[in-house]
This record gives sequence, C-alpha cells and structure tokens, in this order.
Amino acid sequence: MDISLSILEDIMPLVWWGISALALILVSAFLIIIILYRKLNRKMKDFESFSLTLQTFASGRHLDTIFHEYNQKLANHEQLFLKNDTRLSVIETRLRVSVDRAELLRFRAFENVGSDLSFALALLNQEGSGVVLSSIHNRDESRVYGKPVIEGVSTYSLTGEEKEVIERAMLGKKI
Repeated sequence: MDISLSILEDIMPLVWWGISALALILVSAFLIIIILYRKLNRKMKDFESFSLTLQTFASGRHLDTIFHEYNQKLANHEQLFLKNDTRLSVIETRLRVSVDRAELLRFRAFENVGSDLSFALALLNQEGSGVVLSSIHNRDESRVYGKPVIEGVSTYSLTGEEKEVIERAMLGKKI
C-alpha cells in the first residue's frame, strides 16, 4: 500500500472515506438543484408577468379578445365579399350585352347640301353586336335607317360610312 493511503486508513477505514466523498458529492448536487430550482421559479414569474404585459395593450384589453374581434370582422368581410361577388357577376353579364362602344361619323351625302348633316352612328356591345343608325339628309327631306349588327357584320348591305363607323366602334376599348 501507499503511504498516503495508510495514513488515511489509520484515521478511518477507506470504505468510510468513499462514503464520505459520495455524501459530499450528493450534498453538492442537492444544493445545485435547489439553486437552479429557485432561478427557474424566478424566470417563470418573470415570463408570466411579461406574458400578461404582452397580452394587455394600452387600451387594457387582452390579446385574445382583440383576436376574437378581428376574427369576427374577417368573417363579416368574407360574407360581404361573397355577396359582392354574386352582385358583380350579374352586373358583368348585363354589361357584356349593353352598349359600351359608340362611334359617330358625320358626312355630306349630297353635293348640293351645305354641311355635314348626314351621319352614321354605331352602337355596339362588347361582342360587337348592336345597331348602326344612318341619317341621310338633303334639302327636301331626311331619312333614318337602322340596321342590326352581329359581331361586326350586318345581314343588310352597308354603305361605306356605315362600314367605317362599325370598324371604328369595333376598335374601341372594351370594358
């Protein structure tokens, strides 16, 4: 045996030295656990106070009530969106068949008439269907003609002015 071990053996048996060291380690571990537990409790209290601070705003209302109110407002907006979408589809259907392109062309039909009193007027929808109205003016009388137009073409014969006014209306901006 070693000299230092024999001195320790003289004071107390080695088994008791091992038990004493183990007891010292256990007491140290227990003290460390108690210290860490207290620090954890302090941190938990700090977190709870921070959480309450975070959940309460300047108005004094809690975050969950504010989220509930915004969720309700969002549901109301979704209902309004669906209602407006339904209304808008009806309006778009009506608009497609409504007159949204109009062109007017004034011209002199006869040489003995002083100014451009004759005209051709095209009233078309988005598909290019509608009517072309023509007025032929001379000194004695004025006549008005209406011809249907379907997709930019009429089943009736068209004058040059009527064809021109339909082409200009077809080039007009669609909605």
